[in-house]
Amino acid sequence: MAKTLPKTDVVIVGVGWAGGIIAAELTKSGLNVVGLERGKERKTEDYFMVHDELRYGLRYELMQDLSKDTVTFRSTEKIRALPMRSYGSFLLGEGLGGAGVHWNGQTYRFLPYDFEIRTKTIERYGKNKIPDGMTIQDWGLTYDEMEPYYDKFEKLAGISGEPNPLGGKRSADYPTPPMKKSPALSMFSDAASKLKLHPYMMPSANLSEAYTNPDGISRAACQYCAFCERFGCEYGAKADPVVTVLPVALKTGKFEIRTHSHVRRILHQGGKATGVMYTDVTTGEELVQPADIVVVTSYVFNNVKLMLMSGLGKPYDPASGTGVIGRNYAYQVLKGNAAGFFDDKQFNTYAGAGSLGVSLDDYNGDNFDHTDLKFIHGGSISLSQTGMRPIANNPVPGGTASWGAEFKANSVKYANRFLSVGGQGSCMPFRHHFLDLDPTYKDAYGDPLVRLTFDFEEQDRQLALYLSGKCAEIVKEMGASHIDQLKELGPYEITTYQSTHNTGGVVMGASPDTSAVNTYLQMWDAENVFVVGASAFPHNSGYNPTDTVGALAFRASEGILKYRQKGGSLV
Repeated sequence: MAKTLPKTDVVIVGVGWAGGIIAAELTKSGLNVVGLERGKERKTEDYFMVHDELRYGLRYELMQDLSKDTVTFRSTEKIRALPMRSYGSFLLGEGLGGAGVHWNGQTYRFLPYDFEIRTKTIERYGKNKIPDGMTIQDWGLTYDEMEPYYDKFEKLAGISGEPNPLGGKRSADYPTPPMKKSPALSMFSDAASKLKLHPYMMPSANLSEAYTNPDGISRAACQYCAFCERFGCEYGAKADPVVTVLPVALKTGKFEIRTHSHVRRILHQGGKATGVMYTDVTTGEELVQPADIVVVTSYVFNNVKLMLMSGLGKPYDPASGTGVIGRNYAYQVLKGNAAGFFDDKQFNTYAGAGSLGVSLDDYNGDNFDHTDLKFIHGGSISLSQTGMRPIANNPVPGGTASWGAEFKANSVKYANRFLSVGGQGSCMPFRHHFLDLDPTYKDAYGDPLVRLTFDFEEQDRQLALYLSGKCAEIVKEMGASHIDQLKELGPYEITTYQSTHNTGGVVMGASPDTSAVNTYLQMWDAENVFVVGASAFPHNSGYNPTDTVGALAFRASEGILKYRQKGGSLV
C-alpha cells in the first residue's frame, strides 16, 4: 500500500520551464509547493569544461532512458505501432530543468494569426480552404491577450533580439540587444533584403550581454562556444530553469523539489483532484502526495499519458472525432531547406551559439497570399550558426560519392564552405493524428506506453516544397556555387532527428467539446487540475515552442492564484 505524505497547497509534476515558472510565481505569493521530477538533480557546475559531443550530442546524457519509458509509433491505424528504442526524430529530456536545459534557446513569439487560425483562414479564403480531416481551431484567446505574458517570459530569460517586422505588436523591446552578426549572417541578411524580404536577428535565450532579470537573477553573457543544443551551459548564459526560476522558488523556503519521483496517477474524486501517486525511482516505494491543486507540467507525451492513466478527460476517438485527450497531435515540417556550397568563400561555422541566427517571416503564418497554394500557414526561414561540431558534421554536395577519394576530397574542401538556409514549417492537426495508450507495450512500472499515430499530409508536402524553393532563392542570391534543396517530402519516419517540437494532446480552447483545458490551462473536467506545456497547443506554428510555453505558464500561474482565492472554473 502506498504511503501517504503530508498535504501541500500545490503539487507540480515535472520541473522544467513550465513547472519552474509556476513554482516561482506561486511560492512568491505564499503557497507551499512540492515539485516532483522523475530525473536527477542538475546544476551549472555539471557542465564545467565538459564540451563532450560524444557524451551529450550522440549518447544523449541529458535524455530519458528509452529502455524504461518511451513511445510507440505508427503512421496509420492500419499497422501495429512499435517502440522507439533509440533516439531519432525527437529527444525527450529528463532531469531537473527538463528540455529547458538542452534546448538551443530560439525564443520566437507565435503570430497573431496562430491564435485565431480557423477564424482568420475562413475570413480570408472561405471554409473550403481547410481540407477534409484538418481539425484546426482557435485557441480561445488572442495574441493581444498573450502579449503581456510573452513580455514577462522574455524579461525573465533576458532574451536578446530585435523586433520582428512582420510579427505582432510589442509592449516593450527585448531586454537585451541582438547577438553578434557573423559574416555568414550578414550575407543572409543582405541577400534577403535584396529580395525585398524582412530579415531580423533571431530572438535568443543565449545572452548577448550580462543581464539581471526582474527577480534579481544575474547571468553572464554567451561565449559562442557552439555547445548549446543537447548540452547544458557551463556559463549560465543560456536561460534555463535551473539558473532562472528555480533559485527564486527555492529562496522563498516554500518550494520542495523531489527528484527521482516518477508520477504515475493523478488521484481524484467527485470532479476534483486530491493529489498524485508516484514511485520513488531509487527505492521502488509508492507514495501519495495530497494537494489542494495539481499542476501537470511534464513533456507532451507524459502529460497525455497521465490524463489517460488517471481517467481525467474523455479520451479522443478518431473514428467519431469525439473526445479531447490525445486530440490534435502536431509536429513540425523541417525538411524545407536549401544547402549552399561555396567554392570562393570560407566561414568559421564551427563557432556559434544555439540561437545565433537571422530569420524572416515573409512566408510564415498568413503573411502571404495562399489563394493559389495547396496549404495554409507557412514557416519561418533562417540561417543559424549554432556551431558545426566535428563528429556529427561532414557536409558534401549532392552527387558526391559516399566513400572513397571523391568523398574525402569534398569533405576537406567544403568543411568550412557550407551554409544551410532552413525553413521551419508549421504543422496542422488532422483527425487521424493522435496520441493514445498502446495496448501491447508497457514501461518499467507496468503502465502502457503512449502510442503516436502520425504521418505527413499533402498539406505538409506542399509546404515543404514551397519553403525549400524560397530557401534556394536566398542561397542563390548569397552566391553559392552549388545548391542542394528538397525535391520531395517523403513519409514521416521516427529514426532521423528533426525537432523536439511535439505539441497537442491536451489542447486549450473555448469549448469543452474540442479542448481539454480552458485558456488558463485549467481542466474543464477537474477544476483544480492545470495541464501546462506544449500539449496545450491546438496546432504547431512555424517556430520553436518555448516562448509560447513560457507565456502560457505565466498565464496559468495567474489562473491558479485566482482559483486559490475563489475556486470554480476561471472562464
